[in-house]
Amino acid sequence: MRRAQRGCSMAAPKHRRTALERVEKFISETYFTDCNLRGRLFGDRCPPASLSCFQTSRRIPYDEAVGQKFSPAKVGDSFGPTWETCWFKVELSIPPAWAGREVHFVWESDGEGMVWRDAQPVQGLTKEGEKTSYILTKSLKEMEPHSLTLYVELACNGLFGAGKGSMIAPPDPDRRFTLSKAELVVFNRDVYELLVDLEILLDMAQLLGEENQRSFQALYTANQMVNVCDVTDPSTFPAAHDLAAAIFSQRNGESQHTIHAMGHCHIDSAWLWPYEETIRKCARSWVTVVRLMESNPELTFACSQAQQFEWVRSWYPGLYAQIRDFVAKGQFVPVGGTWVEMVRSADGNLPSGESMVRQFLQGQRFFQQQFGRICSEFWLPDTFGYSAQLPQLMRGCGIRRFLTQKLSWNLVNTFPNHTFFWEGIDGSRVLTHFPPGDSYGMHGRVEEVLKTVKNNKDKGLVNHSAFLFGFGDGGGGPTQKMLDRMKRMSDTDGLPRVKISTPDRLFSTLEKESSQVCTWVGELFLELHNGTYTTQAQIKKGNRECERILHDVEVLSSLALAQDSTFQYPASQLQRLWRLLLLNQFHDVLPGSCIQLVVEDALRYYAEIRRAGAGLQEEAVQSLCGDLLQLEAGSAESTLVLNTLPWERTEVIARTGPAGTETLALVTVPSMGYAIVREPVLPAQPVTVRRQEDGSIAMENGVIAVCLDVMGRLTSLRLLDSQRESLPDGCCANQFALFDDVPLYWDAWDVMDYHLETRKPVTTLLKPLEITLAGGLRGSASFSLQVGESSTLTQEIILDAMSPYLRFLTQVEWKEAHKFLKVEFPVQVRSTNATYEIQFGHLQRPTHWNTSWDWARFEVWSHKWLDVSEHGFGVALLNDCKYGASAHRNVLSLSLLRAPKSPDATADIGHHQFTYAVMPHQGERWAELSPHGVEDALVSLQAEDRPDAVVVRLYEAHGSTVVAWLQTSLPVKEAMLCDLLERPAAEGRLPLEQRGIRLSFTPFHVLSVLLVLRQ
Repeated sequence: MRRAQRGCSMAAPKHRRTALERVEKFISETYFTDCNLRGRLFGDRCPPASLSCFQTSRRIPYDEAVGQKFSPAKVGDSFGPTWETCWFKVELSIPPAWAGREVHFVWESDGEGMVWRDAQPVQGLTKEGEKTSYILTKSLKEMEPHSLTLYVELACNGLFGAGKGSMIAPPDPDRRFTLSKAELVVFNRDVYELLVDLEILLDMAQLLGEENQRSFQALYTANQMVNVCDVTDPSTFPAAHDLAAAIFSQRNGESQHTIHAMGHCHIDSAWLWPYEETIRKCARSWVTVVRLMESNPELTFACSQAQQFEWVRSWYPGLYAQIRDFVAKGQFVPVGGTWVEMVRSADGNLPSGESMVRQFLQGQRFFQQQFGRICSEFWLPDTFGYSAQLPQLMRGCGIRRFLTQKLSWNLVNTFPNHTFFWEGIDGSRVLTHFPPGDSYGMHGRVEEVLKTVKNNKDKGLVNHSAFLFGFGDGGGGPTQKMLDRMKRMSDTDGLPRVKISTPDRLFSTLEKESSQVCTWVGELFLELHNGTYTTQAQIKKGNRECERILHDVEVLSSLALAQDSTFQYPASQLQRLWRLLLLNQFHDVLPGSCIQLVVEDALRYYAEIRRAGAGLQEEAVQSLCGDLLQLEAGSAESTLVLNTLPWERTEVIARTGPAGTETLALVTVPSMGYAIVREPVLPAQPVTVRRQEDGSIAMENGVIAVCLDVMGRLTSLRLLDSQRESLPDGCCANQFALFDDVPLYWDAWDVMDYHLETRKPVTTLLKPLEITLAGGLRGSASFSLQVGESSTLTQEIILDAMSPYLRFLTQVEWKEAHKFLKVEFPVQVRSTNATYEIQFGHLQRPTHWNTSWDWARFEVWSHKWLDVSEHGFGVALLNDCKYGASAHRNVLSLSLLRAPKSPDATADIGHHQFTYAVMPHQGERWAELSPHGVEDALVSLQAEDRPDAVVVRLYEAHGSTVVAWLQTSLPVKEAMLCDLLERPAAEGRLPLEQRGIRLSFTPFHVLSVLLVLRQ
C-alpha cells in the first residue's frame, strides 16, 4: 500500500528549503542513518579470523617484517608513539553466504596504512584521504579463495604528520594511534551509485542558485528519487537511478567551458614528516592510483618529481614496474622535468641559477632514461615564488609550458590572469596556466567546477582550464568517488563540460587559443611566505656553501682532466652529491618550513656534501698541481692558492704557518687558475687603523675610508677616488634592529607587514669597539651587543688591503622567540629602484610603496648582493649566506635571523656565523659587482654522454647586447653551442679562431658551450 501511495504522489515540492533538507538527510552520514540511504551502504559485516601485530621504530621492508614475531591485537588498541611502525597480520575468512556480493576489507585508524597481499603493496589506507577499504572482490565467486592473509603496514603518523594541537605545530612525540575498525563488509554498489547521484543533484540545486532553472530541475529530480527509492527494497533503486541519469544526459551547448581534469597527488618530499616517510607516502598514493587505473582505463594521473620516482624504483620495484606500464599507456604521466619540485624553489627563488639548471638536467635525464621521453611542461603547483630567470631556463631545457597556482595565495593583490605568457628577464616566454579553481587538490565537486569557470580571469580569451583532483601535500591522490562525480558532470547542462585529460592535451588546446592572451614580464612574486627567505639560517648557509663546493669540484676536476687524461672525472660521485643538494632544495626544506627531523636530515646531507666535496677537491688538486706541490714541499713558506672564479683576483688570505700560527698574505691569482705564494707581497697602500679621542675607530686602505662608533656602527663610509660620502648626515649604518615577528598563522613561513611597526634598534652594549688588528694587510675592530632578552652578537669589522668593501664577520648566540633580527644601512643615494642579484642576472624592484603591488614587496629575496645606485655612484650590500632583504627609500636592509616556533620549536636557536659586506662604488649599480659583462658560471663535465667534453656555462651579467671572446688554455678540438640539457644545437658549431671562440649575447642570455677536448 505504501509503494502505491508513493507512486501516485508525483507533485513537485511546495517548499524549496524543506525539499533541500529532505534530500540532505536522506544521504546524511550523521542523521537518520537507521532509515536513510547512507545507512544501507554496507550490508553484513564480519570480523577478521585473526588479528596480530608487531611494532618497530624502523621503517623496514616487507620481507623483514613478515618474519617477525606477531602478538594478538584487537580493534580499539592504540599504538605508538609518533613515527613508530606497526605491522598487522590480518587473517580473513569470507562467509560462503556472501557469494555473488562485492566484498571489502574495511580498515580505519588515524595512522597511514598500506595493504600488502602476496608480498606486494596493493592499496593505501588513509582515513584523512577517504581511503578506508580494500576491494577483495567485485562479485564473490565459488572458485575464489574465501580465506586469505593480508598484512597492513601502519605508520604512526597522519596524512599531515602529528602536529600537537594544530596541523603545523611541532609533532607530538607521544601521540598514540588507534585502530578503530578492521572488518569484512558487503558493499552495496547500487546504494553507492545512488548516493553519488543524489550528492551531485543536491549540489546543483544548492549552488546553481534560485534564479537558475537547472537548480530547480535538479532539486525536483532529487526529491522524486527520494519518493521512488525504498531503502529496504533494492528493486526500487534502478528507477531512482534512471531519474538522475535523465538529468545528467541533458547536454551542454557548444560554447560551454571545458575543464581538463587530471588526477594529481602533490607529495611534499619532506615537510611535517621526514624524507623516509615520504618514500612510503609515494608508495601508498601511487599504488592506489594504479588500482584505480585498472578499473578506470580513462583515468590520467600527472606526477612530478624524478626523486620520488627514483625512491619508488629503489624501494618498491614491483609497483614501479606497474607504473612504467601505465606510463607507456599514457595514463600515468610524468611531468615537471625537475629532480624535485623547486623552493616553494626546489624553491623558485633561493637555489642558484646552476642549481636550477641541474634540477632540470637531473630530472629530464631521469625521465628520458626511464620512460623514453622528457617532460614538455614545468609543473610547480606549490612553491613560494618564481624567479624571473625561470622562463629562459625552462626553454633551455626543452620546456615551453608552465603550470602553477600558488599566486592564488597572494595576501594583497589578486593576480590578473589564469592563462598568459610569462616573459623572463632575457625575453624568453612560456605559456603559463594557473588552474582557475585555485587548488591542486580538487575533489570533483560541483562547487569546484563552478568556481573554476566563475573565477577564470581570461573569459572570452580561453575556454579551457585545468582541474587537478586528488588529495595532496601529504599524499593520498584521487579516489573512485571523485571519478564517479566527474563522470556525471562530463557533459551536463548547467555545468561546465568536464573531461579526463592530460597536460599535453590541455596545453595544446591553450596554445590554439593563446593569440590574444596577456603577457606578464618579470618575476611572479608571491605576496606571502616571505619569512622563508630567512627561516632556518643553517639550511640557507648549507645550501650556499654546497653550491659553491660543487662548483669548485667541477671546475678543478675539469681542469685536471684536461691536463691529465688518466684522471678519473668523479661523475657518479658528483651526481650523488648534486642529487642530495637538489633534494634539500625542495620547497619545505630550503625555505625552512619543516619539522626538526627534516632539518636534522638536511644538515646531515650538507655535511656529507662538504666531506665528500673536500675529498674530491683534494684529488683534483693533487692531479692538477701534484708536481708543483712536490717541488714546493721543502718550503714551509710556500702556499698553493686556487681561484675558481672567472676573473683575476687580488685578495688578502689567511694561511697557517709551520708553528700553527695564522699569517696573512696578499695574493694575485689568475682567472680559473692557481699561484704559489712564497714571499709576502706588500700592498701599495697598507691599511691604517687609529682610535680617535671619542672612542671611535677610523680605518683606511687607499680605496675606502670608514669610521666606526663604539657600538660598531658606521658613521662614515667614503670612496676615496671620488671623496664621495656614502652615508647621510647624522645617520649610522650597520645598525641592528629587532622586530616582533608574530604572523597570522604560518609561523615559519610568513612575516607580516605590521612587523615593521615594532622596530627596536639594538643598543645594549656588552663590549665596546676595540682594535683587534692594527693594520698593514688587514685592519679590524670588534664589539659585542646584547640582542633582545637573552641573545648576544659579536662582530669583527674587517678592512683588507686593496679591498673595495668592508666586511662584517658576525657571530650570534640566538635564543629568541618570535623575533626578527635585521641589519640596516642608510645610504646617501637617491633612486626609485634597487637592484637585486637573482639566478644568472639581476632585477630591479621599487624603493617606494606607491601602489599595493609595491608595498606588498616589503620583504623580498636576493642572492649574493643588493644595490642602490644613482648615476655614477652607488652602494651595494653583499652576503655569504643570506637571502631575505629589502630596500625602502634610502635604507638597505639585510634579514639575518628569525625565531618561529612552528613547525620546528627549535628553529634557529643556537650559534650562527655569517659575513656580509658593504661596498660603495662608482659607475652603474651592478658593474662593480659583476667585473665582466659576461660571466662564466660553471665548468662541468658531461661525462655520461661525452666523456671527452666539458660544458662551459656563461651568462651576460649587465643586461646588454655584447660580443665576447671565450679564451681557454684547454686543448679544445671542437666547440659547439648546446642547450641546458647539453644537447648540441642545430647549426651550433663554433669556429676556433686565433682570438678564441666568438660568442654573441643578448641581455641576461645564458649560453652553454660544449668543448670537445683533444685526448
